[in-house]
Amino acid sequence: MALSTAFWDSQALLTANRIGVFEKLAGTSMSAEALATEMRADPRALRLLLNACVGLELLTEEQGSYANASATAAFLVPGGPGYLGNAIRYSDNLYATWGQLERAVRDGQPQLPTSQYTGDSDALTRDFVYGMHDRALGIGRVLVELVDLSNCRKLLDVGGGPGTYSALFAQQHPQLHAQVLELPGVAAHARDILQAMDISERVSLLPGSFRDTEFPDGNDVVLISGVLHRELEPMCRELISRAAASMQAGGRLVISDVFTDAGGCSPPFAAMFGLNMLLTAEDGGVHADSDLVLWMQQAGFEVAAPLPFPPPMPHRVICGTLQG
Repeated sequence: MALSTAFWDSQALLTANRIGVFEKLAGTSMSAEALATEMRADPRALRLLLNACVGLELLTEEQGSYANASATAAFLVPGGPGYLGNAIRYSDNLYATWGQLERAVRDGQPQLPTSQYTGDSDALTRDFVYGMHDRALGIGRVLVELVDLSNCRKLLDVGGGPGTYSALFAQQHPQLHAQVLELPGVAAHARDILQAMDISERVSLLPGSFRDTEFPDGNDVVLISGVLHRELEPMCRELISRAAASMQAGGRLVISDVFTDAGGCSPPFAAMFGLNMLLTAEDGGVHADSDLVLWMQQAGFEVAAPLPFPPPMPHRVICGTLQG
């Protein structure tokens, strides 16, 4: 029963985020009636939503006045360094798509074509790019501590989305210059993000598709983060081989993603993530980190053991050094 009603919780969060409840309560408390006036909502209906959010520990309530809980204030109010509202908005955009899971399982096709959120729809693309950026700020701050690029000068970020990882690496290492290879529709929004991070002089965009755009050569390190879950094994192997061809011996390949253990059933989030990719990418799924280690070794890399990100982050990073 808990699983069958889990969408109640998520829809309360998604709706409150979408209509701006947390933003309206930033630094203040309000009654349901006052908030309903501000938001042009029905007072009784809004109170039911607010009470549900209190039950979910998203809000607090005292004598009829509602306020953001501490975690909500930290992560769901626009403008804060930990803001995740855009990432949650992207999940909101996927809500109806998950309702089509049966169809995806029966015909094996995505129910939200990748092109819709990577260029065809500017609104969906913006939500996707800024949602990736929100998540990447947190994930990337861990990644730059797990992977030392102090001896690297040229980085290629394959399918780098908003360029957040490249920007964070460049901020960490002043000698580093990066190119972000990404689809033109995504790159258009990434340009604004890199300018806002004041790093566009050392992080440039290379509009194109990683499927057919030639990789620049002379790279000290190639980063492939959050890409391989969109691809089947042959394309994963091809990208690894092309990364190797774009660097000299001693060059490094860094692959960061959501991976399963061998067998594909655990951890639970990774297995569920595979379903999300089935719904949103033609070849979407999830790979075991042991498979990636094998593919990298067969492409000529000496590979270190995968490193897990600290909980609750579900990501792992695999690093390899190209042998001579």
